[in-house]
Amino acid sequence: MNIHEYQAKAVLAQFGVQVPQGKVAFSVEEAVAAAKELGGKAVVKAQIHAGGRGKAGGVKLAKSIEEVEQHARELLGKTLVTHQTGPEGKVVKRLLIEQLTDIKKEYYIGLVLDRAQGRIVMMASQEGGVEIEEVAAAHPEKIFRETIDPAVGLNPFQARNLAFKLELPKEAINKAVKFMTALYEAFVAKDCSIAEINPLVLTGDNDVLALDAKLNFDDNALFRHKDIVDLRDTDEEDPKEIEASKYDLSYIALDGNIGCMVNGAGLAMATMDTIKYYGGEPANFLDVGGGASEEKVTAAFKIILSDDNVKGILVNIFGGIMKCDVIANGVVNAARQLGLTKPLVVRLEGTNVQQGKDILNQSGLNLVAADSLADAAQKIVGLV
Repeated sequence: MNIHEYQAKAVLAQFGVQVPQGKVAFSVEEAVAAAKELGGKAVVKAQIHAGGRGKAGGVKLAKSIEEVEQHARELLGKTLVTHQTGPEGKVVKRLLIEQLTDIKKEYYIGLVLDRAQGRIVMMASQEGGVEIEEVAAAHPEKIFRETIDPAVGLNPFQARNLAFKLELPKEAINKAVKFMTALYEAFVAKDCSIAEINPLVLTGDNDVLALDAKLNFDDNALFRHKDIVDLRDTDEEDPKEIEASKYDLSYIALDGNIGCMVNGAGLAMATMDTIKYYGGEPANFLDVGGGASEEKVTAAFKIILSDDNVKGILVNIFGGIMKCDVIANGVVNAARQLGLTKPLVVRLEGTNVQQGKDILNQSGLNLVAADSLADAAQKIVGLV
């Protein structure tokens, strides 16, 4: 789950992370009122769930109330296209009006989970304010890392080590250590999957501030954080993904034309890879899970078909906990309710496979049976 920059800063501030003073605005009038509280000068920042806002014209410097009003009118309702939004872009519906900051230098600080080590890693770089992926690819030596032992947390010496590698002035070292410690505490306490401060800025007074902030949260831990769930902005999400979340389905929309319904994340990835191998393009990632009900399967099928780009569907189920007859009933029910006319290829293996095949064969649906994943992929690619 993602949240907006102003929300991320509010969460981090609760743990002692230093952030600039600012206020969210949903209208031009609110933007002007917020700027007046800040003394008339402010930064006007579009709030969407995507990076690259500055390059796309979504961050404006205003040196007067009149400029704040002008920028707010320009940005609110504008479709902002960045490298992360795709060509369709995202509509700006809220702004962050933030105090001007005396920036001496920009840095990068981030926390991610290194799955290979099974540890949280804090990363830092002197190359702040730019895409960290570009820095990592072109100059990996400019990314400094500290692996954190979960039993003891971020040690002060690790934070100091990063601060020294950033070549911060001595007056800012302890402030940076405090900043990093607070960021780590927020990351763990809120079950984050990513925390990025880009840029982290050193001010003229040698203070350390989070000029921008990005937090992503582990969906599996959201039951512990109602306060975070309340921050969800469904306007920033694909309607199909919102519907999928209601049924606890793992669904991600893609750009292809072959809808996929699979049980198990690994098998879903393999299915998409195989479709690509045979020249097709998957329209989605959809994992119905190991213990899906007939209702869940029916909902998944409807979500796939709600995508106008879908020209055919591949159902690939390996029945373990999930029973093939349950999948078959869900597919039949959904197809009948929606009057399915698009090509459908089904591959079933595992628990109750024969019962599942019998249900499909006796359904009267126009479907194609497949004996293997490769066979299924070739057939659906040929049909679409």
